[in-house]
Amino acid sequence: MIKNYLKIAWRNLLKNKAHTFINVTGLSVGMAVAILIGLWIWDELSYDKYFQHYDRLVQVMQHQTFNGERGTQNSIPLPLGPKLRGDYTGPDKDFKYVVMSTWTQRHILAYKDKKLNQDGNYMQAEAPDMFALKMLRGTRGGLKDPSSIILSAKLARALFGDADPMNQMIKVDNRDLVKVTGVYEDLPRNNSFTDMAFILPWDLYVSTNAWLKGNMNEWGNNSWQIFAQLNPNSNIDQVSARIKNLKFNAMTIAKDKLGLSFKPSLFLHPMSKWHLYSEFKNGVIVGGNIEFVWMFGIIGTFVLLLACINFMNLSTARSEKRAKEVGIRKTLGSLRQQLITQFFSESLLVSVFAFAFSIILVQLSLSWFNQVSDKQMSILWSSPLFWAIGIIFTILTGVIAGSYPAFYLSSFEPVKVLKGTFRAGRLAALPRKILVVLQFTVSATLIIGTVVVFTQVQYTKNRPVGYSREGMIQVYHQTPDIHNHFEAVKYDLMKSGAISSIAESGSPITSIWSDQSGFSWQGMAPGLQPDFGVVRVSPDFGKTIGWQIKQGRDFSKEFISDSLGLVVNESAVKFMSMKDPVGQNIKWGDGTYRIIGVVKDMVMTSPYDPVMPTVFCQLKGDGGVTNVKLNPRMGTSEALGKIEAIYKQYDPGSPFTYEFTDTTYAKKFADEERTGKLAGFFTFLAIFISCMGLFGMASFMAEQRTKEIGVRKVLGASVTNLWGLMSKEFIVLVFISLVIATPIAHHFMSGWLLRYKYHADLSWWIFGLTAVGAMVITLLTVSYQSIKAATANPVKSLRSE
Repeated sequence: MIKNYLKIAWRNLLKNKAHTFINVTGLSVGMAVAILIGLWIWDELSYDKYFQHYDRLVQVMQHQTFNGERGTQNSIPLPLGPKLRGDYTGPDKDFKYVVMSTWTQRHILAYKDKKLNQDGNYMQAEAPDMFALKMLRGTRGGLKDPSSIILSAKLARALFGDADPMNQMIKVDNRDLVKVTGVYEDLPRNNSFTDMAFILPWDLYVSTNAWLKGNMNEWGNNSWQIFAQLNPNSNIDQVSARIKNLKFNAMTIAKDKLGLSFKPSLFLHPMSKWHLYSEFKNGVIVGGNIEFVWMFGIIGTFVLLLACINFMNLSTARSEKRAKEVGIRKTLGSLRQQLITQFFSESLLVSVFAFAFSIILVQLSLSWFNQVSDKQMSILWSSPLFWAIGIIFTILTGVIAGSYPAFYLSSFEPVKVLKGTFRAGRLAALPRKILVVLQFTVSATLIIGTVVVFTQVQYTKNRPVGYSREGMIQVYHQTPDIHNHFEAVKYDLMKSGAISSIAESGSPITSIWSDQSGFSWQGMAPGLQPDFGVVRVSPDFGKTIGWQIKQGRDFSKEFISDSLGLVVNESAVKFMSMKDPVGQNIKWGDGTYRIIGVVKDMVMTSPYDPVMPTVFCQLKGDGGVTNVKLNPRMGTSEALGKIEAIYKQYDPGSPFTYEFTDTTYAKKFADEERTGKLAGFFTFLAIFISCMGLFGMASFMAEQRTKEIGVRKVLGASVTNLWGLMSKEFIVLVFISLVIATPIAHHFMSGWLLRYKYHADLSWWIFGLTAVGAMVITLLTVSYQSIKAATANPVKSLRSE
């Protein structure tokens, strides 16, 4: 019986080739979108699950109140590590491991004549055990030697090729000689530590940085990270409650007023939430990448639904052609259940073909999709789970697509059909019209959403940044050599004609690496705890980056008093409520500083947020960054060549690496641009599927109304009149779709824009452009069939009358 059903289904599909092509193509595209999004969601949900103890790994974080707002940060004071390791770690305590770590930073690794810039961390010796790194060579205990290093497999190959890396000596930052004691398996792309190419011992970090000794009991300096593994019987909420006030109590005992007013509270953030739930507001998780998971999941569902709607529409539209088949089958004794099974077999057969083609489409587009989404996904060919889900997915799609046609077609009465009195009527077309409206409602909503995303990105890109990015590069110091010879470097660079200006700073122009508290001034509101961004700069910094002085003056080498001078931005002046800030004194720690100038706000952090209140002070020591303004009268490649040669002269042990400021700034838009590209891609496919459905419907209507069109032509109707007659119905349906889609899109995209403090408005032109675009797409889709029917010879359609 099943074989017979499939044979008949196959014959029907071959008989109606155009109908079959539209259905299979539409479902294939819809399924391909669903599979791509499914792979993306799987990748997101499996983030960090590479680690064996994923469910018990946590990061110690803290909430603090600054500038009247409750903020959350993952930077932690140095003495907290020994406190947790001593009092809370052990077999019968809360933690199995507590590991101090630096941030992932770039270092120079040198082996013989080979020198590489690589990202890595200093971590305590238990880190490999805590993360259960898969060691390819050596053991997880390699970091117990304070002069050791463990490498990722990729870095080991880059340094040593096919040679054995074990016990080889590497020089770090042209200073520390360490021995390779292990090689671990490369961490996957969907991992919080994917950029960590090596791990150095924490003990080496402490022994080679003398300034750390002054921070061993300093609870106010938050410059490190702490990762931990809970013991099997520990409850994360209970442990968070136990450690909550450790910092607060320590600062209070030390009689530090900041400890009483900042109200610091510690908590544990589980690894399962690091990636998907990373956004906090007023100390509460408000979201993160989980929002994109939901968004793309909904888009994938709707795109697949659009393809299913096409199948339903085209199947029910051809109901009159199959009415006699149903009537004869019922007359010969077929039960309705058998007819339903027959029609379901057709939809399942189409779904099977569509799934096969969708796999091909996914394989062809996966490389591009990975590039846009910044992923490393692949079809899980060897996974039984993937194929099980694929089979269920195919059956479910076939059932959804074939459900309405099966129940509708099987309900025909044989007497009316065989007597010739059966007519589908206007009401029969109502469900099809509703489905078309639903299709274009989804498509129009996606169009509006995509345009809003791109508008927001463009709006933020056009935001005045307050400095010049053109021809500006940032060079990061990896040894103190450039700073120690800065004046000589500057002289040689200026003499070469490659640059027009150069300055050092404690942060790049596109970031603020340090924010500090302890500020006070005359008239400060009682209880206010200010937290300002702090950027230490050399005197030529303002001239180099082209900041704009609004009041007062810039730093100058001619004024020795500028060592206690501050240049502040407009946001800082506004925050301090100063009418005449120049000349005002500000107490900061144990010193008193004088404001010498006010600069226009510069966008140094997120371009989507308000500018942070920031103070600029004179640099003392190595800032870590040189900001170089290239000479516009010299070619960029020539200038960079001369700069590299001079840098090599003074720092021969370091590779010359630089970043263009405008490129670094552009990276701040990467997530939103990626979202916009993906949304645009899926929107295009949704429109394509909807248009295929319209094309099929227009073809069927033109075929149905052939004689009517012939009569109208004989009676004098023009091609334009007939084209308008055929297109009018679809235009009305699309117009209804736009009316429904506009408030829906407005509601959701307004909420999305509110995620950003600096955002564009929902302008009327976005909805107008979408409406015009939808109408044009509809007309282009249906016009071919409309004009073809209108220009047909009426003699052929009326010869039998």
